[in-house]
Amino acid sequence: RAPLLEVGMTKAEIRHLSKALGLATWDKPALACLSSRFPYGTRITAELLARLDAAEDFLRHDLGFRQVRVRHHDSIARLEVDPAEMNRLLDPNLRGQISERLKALGYTYVAVELGGYKSGSLNAGLETGHGH
Repeated sequence: RAPLLEVGMTKAEIRHLSKALGLATWDKPALACLSSRFPYGTRITAELLARLDAAEDFLRHDLGFRQVRVRHHDSIARLEVDPAEMNRLLDPNLRGQISERLKALGYTYVAVELGGYKSGSLNAGLETGHGH
């Protein structure tokens, strides 16, 4: 259930009231379902979800990236971060930590989306008619 939605509150109203109440989460970035990190047609298993969740958790909570997505492409983890955080992502020390951790989780390659975070980026192939 979504009680705030059920009483007709908008996302903007919820954020405004959360800020007024002093809640630390008032401007927390939206998080889409983990299944949105997989290309259409991918057979999603509990193991893949756990791997992806662990990868994003590492980037978000351990390293402090605010807006981050890990897109799953078989053996490749494609990272998307807010453009404002791109320089930090490419810091040599962090690059090594990120690569090491994601490879330990089971990815063979760790890539960065140079365009940065974009909601719905896995739909790009559908729009042009070229699936991934």
